[in-house]
Amino acid sequence: MKTLRNTLTALMLFLCLPAYVLAAGTEGGGIGVLDYGVLGAYILGTIFLGYFISRKQKNRNDYFTGGGNMNSILIGVSLFATLLSTISYLGMPGEAAGKGPVHSVGLLGHPIIFVVFGVLMLPKYMNHRVTSAYELLEAKLGLGFRLSGGIMFLLLRLIWMAVLLKAAGDAMITMLDIDPSWSLLVVALIGLVAIIYTSLGGLQAVVITDALQTLLLYGGAITVLIIITIDFGGFSWIPTEWPDEWQEQPIIPEDLTVRVSWLGAIVTGVIWYVATLGSDQTTVQRFMATRDAREARKAVLWQLGVSVVVGITLCFVGVALLAHYKKTEPTVPDLAPAKMSEYERFEEVFLSNNDDALPTVEDTMHFLTTFSEEDATACVKYSNRLQLDADQYFPHFIAHGLPTGLTGLVIAAMFAAAMSSLDSGVNSITAVISTDFIERFRKDKMSDRQQLFTARIIAVLVGIVVVLGSALTGIIQGNIMEVTATAVNLLTTPIFGLFVYALYFKNPQPVAVAIATLVGISTAVFLAFGQEFEIHEISFQWIGPFALTANLLVGFLLNTAMNRFLSNEDNEQVSANPGV
Repeated sequence: MKTLRNTLTALMLFLCLPAYVLAAGTEGGGIGVLDYGVLGAYILGTIFLGYFISRKQKNRNDYFTGGGNMNSILIGVSLFATLLSTISYLGMPGEAAGKGPVHSVGLLGHPIIFVVFGVLMLPKYMNHRVTSAYELLEAKLGLGFRLSGGIMFLLLRLIWMAVLLKAAGDAMITMLDIDPSWSLLVVALIGLVAIIYTSLGGLQAVVITDALQTLLLYGGAITVLIIITIDFGGFSWIPTEWPDEWQEQPIIPEDLTVRVSWLGAIVTGVIWYVATLGSDQTTVQRFMATRDAREARKAVLWQLGVSVVVGITLCFVGVALLAHYKKTEPTVPDLAPAKMSEYERFEEVFLSNNDDALPTVEDTMHFLTTFSEEDATACVKYSNRLQLDADQYFPHFIAHGLPTGLTGLVIAAMFAAAMSSLDSGVNSITAVISTDFIERFRKDKMSDRQQLFTARIIAVLVGIVVVLGSALTGIIQGNIMEVTATAVNLLTTPIFGLFVYALYFKNPQPVAVAIATLVGISTAVFLAFGQEFEIHEISFQWIGPFALTANLLVGFLLNTAMNRFLSNEDNEQVSANPGV
């Protein structure tokens, strides 16, 4: 016990060090010691929870499926946090503020999702009690497709987590009001905490913390709405006409180049949800943690319901933030025009020589020796505010628009949003590697203790890879909604196609399935990156629908043709050898 206390004390000191360093780099925002204290308390609480749960685990079933008898409400809320937390918390307010609220229209497709997956498909999955979803592929398609599905999932989740972790790190930088050079430290801290409690507590720790994180992030959104409403003296922040900042968002697009439309939002939302629920280890693993199909269906219903409530709230947050920043648009500092022009020329040169990093007050005073600290501060604040894009409205408001203490609570919500995506991904990837690649090919069965130890080591290594990979995600262009849609749609529908063939085709032909899968992946890659090479201008909304359609259409035609050919060949053999 003494060793445990010493270890936890050392861990607390280690976790406090980044906060101390970050506080030293604060550039005069509203972040105080109390805010860092709130954030630190939240971090330590999640780690203690992981440790507490780890003491009760006895085998891999406890670690990966929580014993197979977890509460369906907790599972449903955890599903929401896993699939939408970081995307929603960053993307939906920014998208609503900068482009318009059309993405929230996609929520109209949720009843369709429940019927298609929750009612029609889910019972088929629950007939098989598996640890890894990709075990379902081996029976009809063979070991090669089980491994292929697992590999595609690993790539998908690693890319997805890296993109979201980088976006969360950037938002934390804005909220903490620190120099962007500390970005890697912030990302590493988020990753470290998630790795610790996930590797210790397994799925049960992930599900419980996801539920707590959902409450925290929703409370943060409501807090922002309340404060802006009080500031406006009511709900006058709700626009009475279409703002100039918003793009045209038609119900039915004139062509496929229209960035977003109501139809596109609904169709792509339904397909992405059904494909993810039906093929992603993070979701299938949670269904297997419930008692039966009825409880699993209840979990889906809770997940979709929470998604609607939080999605609508975050859309209103974006609308409120747009009104707030239009109201508080900064005025030009009270400086001589010559001085403002001098600063603008300096800033242009500074940006070109420092990888687009904005100059600080100290930089300005160092290079522009005639500027006083007051002059430099006025110019820097004015320029920084003008360069905020819509994705930064939410984190910027948290840093500058909330009182001390409450700021720390909402920052903890952002921290929670990042971890709820990372912890689930780490746990599910660990399950796939352990089940589909280690235990599947190991001749000697490992003991329960060995399985637990191996799973925890894998979880740590996966977390490290994601943190390092987040530094490479800047190559994907667009706002957070576009980046996420591009990243997750590359492999989501091709993986789902494998499950359709394995569970719903009577006699799938491996060659036909392989060709169809390659067609689906190629279609997704073409649509995702064709704009970068000026090949087409098709909107990112159609990546998933077109990739799945191409996959299933080619697969159906090839399977039908091959089965008919093989059937005719068998009939000819029987005719030639009637005694056989």
